[in-house]
Amino acid sequence: MSLRSMSLPFSQACENNKAPILDALKSAFSSRTRVLEIGSGTGQHAVHFAEHLPHLIWQTSDLQGNHSGINGWIDSAPQANLLRPVVLDLSAPQWPGEFDAVFSANTAHIVSWPLVETLFAQVDEHLPHGGLFALYGPFNLNGQYTSESNAAFDQMLRERDPLSGIRNIEDLQTLAARHQLRLQDDYPMPANNRLLLWVKDR
Repeated sequence: MSLRSMSLPFSQACENNKAPILDALKSAFSSRTRVLEIGSGTGQHAVHFAEHLPHLIWQTSDLQGNHSGINGWIDSAPQANLLRPVVLDLSAPQWPGEFDAVFSANTAHIVSWPLVETLFAQVDEHLPHGGLFALYGPFNLNGQYTSESNAAFDQMLRERDPLSGIRNIEDLQTLAARHQLRLQDDYPMPANNRLLLWVKDR
C-alpha cells in the first residue's frame, strides 16, 4: 500500500523537491545536532530528512490544525530522531527549545511580510552564535521573477491572499542583515526554487 493511499496529506511538490533539498542539507547540516522545522506542513519533508540525517534530532512544528497530518506521517515511518509536532504560530511565537539550526520550506511566500519579519527575529533571538537558518522556496532576484511559472504562481498567491507572494532575495538579505544573519550558501533547486542558508554571526 502506497503512502498516498493511506489517507495522509500529500504534497507533490514535497515529493519532487525532497531529494535535492536533502542533498544540500547533508552538507549544510553535517555538524548540526538539533533542527527546528518551522511549518512542517504535511510532514513529508520531516520523515524523509530524519531518515537520511540520523545524526540530527528533527523537531517538527506547525499550526495546530496541521498536527494530525504530520503525526500520520510520523506514525507511518517512526524514527527515534523525529519528534512529534509542537505548536508554532508566528503571530504569537513560543520557541520550543534549544536548536542549532532552523529549516523552513515554502513559508515565506505563504505568510504575510510582518510574519516573515517575525520569523527572522525569532531565529536571531534563539539560535546560538554559528547557528544555521535554511529557507527553501521560490524567490525573486533584483525584483524580477526568475521564470514565467513563478510569475503565474505569485499571481495565484496574491489573488488568494494579497498579503502573501514571492519575496525578493534582496529584501530577505536586508532583513537578515538586521538580525546578524550572513548568507553562507545559495543552492539552486529544481523548478526555479532556491535553498538559502544563513549563519548567525553573533
